Amino acid sequence: MYKYEEPSLFSGRRGAALIAVIVLHVVLVYGFYTGLAGKLVQKIIPPVEIAQIDKPKDVDKPPPPPPKLEEIKPFVPPPEFVDIQAPQQETNAISVITRTNTPAPVAPPVVQHSRTSIRMDPKHPLRIGPDYYPDASKRANEEGRCIVKVTVSAEGRISGESIEQSSGFPRLDEACLKGVHGQHMMPATEDGKPVETTASLPIVWKLTDR
Repeated sequence: MYKYEEPSLFSGRRGAALIAVIVLHVVLVYGFYTGLAGKLVQKIIPPVEIAQIDKPKDVDKPPPPPPKLEEIKPFVPPPEFVDIQAPQQETNAISVITRTNTPAPVAPPVVQHSRTSIRMDPKHPLRIGPDYYPDASKRANEEGRCIVKVTVSAEGRISGESIEQSSGFPRLDEACLKGVHGQHMMPATEDGKPVETTASLPIVWKLTDR
C-alpha cells in the first residue's frame, strides 16, 4: 500500500530559497557586529566634505532709471449738473398768498428858493451915460454895446469886473470898466437874504446930438 509523506520544508526549490534567506540574515547580523556594515556604507555613500564658500563680492548696481515724467493732461471742467425737479402735482388745495405792501420811497420835497438878481441902486448910480461918454469917442462918432461881467457882494459893492463882450472900440470898453469899478448896486437875494452873485451887465453907448 502506498504511504503518503509530507514533504520537508528544505526540500526542492522552496527549501533552497528559504536556506538562502536564512544565510543572508546571518551574514547581515554578523556584519553589524563586526563593523562590516559601516565600511560597506562608507563605500556606498562617500563622506560629505564641508567647504567654506566665499561671500560674493558686491556688484556695482546699475543706476536707477530716470523718473518718468507725468503726462500733463489738459484741464477739463467738470460737467454742470442741472437739478431737474420733479413736476409738482396739481392739488385742489387753496394756497394762501400773503402780500406785504412795501411803500414806495418818498422823494424828498424839492425846496424852491426865491431869488432876485442885482439891480441898479438909485442912491449910487453907475458912471455911465452921456455925461461919461469919452470925448475922443464922440469926435470919432464911436457907438457900441458892450457886456460887462460884474461880481456884486452881499453888501452891494462891485468887487470885480471884466469885459464879456466888446463894443468894438477899446475906448468904449475902457469906459464901461471905469463906469462900474468900485460902484454900488442892490445885491441879489435868496429867500430874502442878500448873497454874493456874478451877473452880466449890458451897457450901450449911443450918440444923441448929431
